[in-house]
Amino acid sequence: HTHGLWEETGEPGGNLHRHRENMQIPHRKDPGRVPGNQTQALLCCECLDASRPWLCYWILHSLELLEEAVPAAVVSDVCQFLARCQSPTGGFAGGPGQHAHLAPTYAAVNALCILGTEEAYNVINREKLLDFLYSVKQPDGSFVMHVGGEVDVRSAYCAASVASLTNIITPTLFEGTHNWILSCQNWEGGLGGMPGLEAHGGYTFCGTAALVILGKEHMLDLKALLRWVTSRQMRFEGGFQGRCNKLVDGCYSFWQAGLLPLLHRALFKDGDVTLSLSSWMFEQQALQEYILLCCQNPAGGLLDKPGKSRDFYHTCYCLSGLSVAQHFGNQDLHHELVLGKEENRLAPTHPVYNICPEKVAQAIQHFHQLPIPAQKGATACAEDQS
Repeated sequence: HTHGLWEETGEPGGNLHRHRENMQIPHRKDPGRVPGNQTQALLCCECLDASRPWLCYWILHSLELLEEAVPAAVVSDVCQFLARCQSPTGGFAGGPGQHAHLAPTYAAVNALCILGTEEAYNVINREKLLDFLYSVKQPDGSFVMHVGGEVDVRSAYCAASVASLTNIITPTLFEGTHNWILSCQNWEGGLGGMPGLEAHGGYTFCGTAALVILGKEHMLDLKALLRWVTSRQMRFEGGFQGRCNKLVDGCYSFWQAGLLPLLHRALFKDGDVTLSLSSWMFEQQALQEYILLCCQNPAGGLLDKPGKSRDFYHTCYCLSGLSVAQHFGNQDLHHELVLGKEENRLAPTHPVYNICPEKVAQAIQHFHQLPIPAQKGATACAEDQS
């Protein structure tokens, strides 16, 4: 049973509580009886058994946004653990001995890129990773999450993200993928998980970010997408909802607000001269108010909305959204809007990969010095399409 990332500092509301507590397991006096809070923790750990690389990523990204250093011994331990999650057939599983899956593959690669050491980079078997991506590629350009699994737009993003970071994109790997993603944009303007489904913030981010990686974002109906996503920021709460007529949720602080830098860039490339040079196209201060005032647990960590429990997922994506709301632009043109004290300032996050920009640049520089692996899976994929 752990106590979360930060403790209450006694400061007034609106300040980010940055101090980490010691994570300790309460002493069990009676080994035959598990106290209620430990039982709850054990059940929580059991349901997250297939999400262990995600826990590494959520925690590491939260710490890098807070600019908290990770001890070298912990870095090495995380590398060794994620190596145990890597499947012999390529890609990463939700835990040691499980089947490879695109979601924990994305989380593991992001976590290793955040660590950014030679040991971390060397964990990734790029040749096997490429084989795994081909094994889940479908004839229509979509991807299944795992062999025999479901198709949705998350999988295309996870595949594009890890392939671009590790420099394993081959000429045929994403053949047809952009057209499949484009077919997920519906009459609302956002994207659904599959063609014909309701527009959803998480899927819309995944589809748009994947198209940015593939250089095809200009093929979206950008104005319709902009209208949809800006309408998801709620006037009263200041936070974002994920779909029409749903409640605000702290995690959409990133899934929705993170879309606005991508759209800003796409519209700029499209020649839009009306774009601001100092702010994104959403109420950045209102989002910061929602996160700081409504989404912090006094004992540490962040949450969906008042009354909900804290967890590492919402901690990661609330902080990611707070970072987007604080930082505008890039290295050449950078403008900050930090609500409250200066200590509320977080590090910037990359809006495509959701790790810090310098870690993205470092990973790309490292892996682009290596040759793209041979296309072992390309022949089989081409046969499927014939």
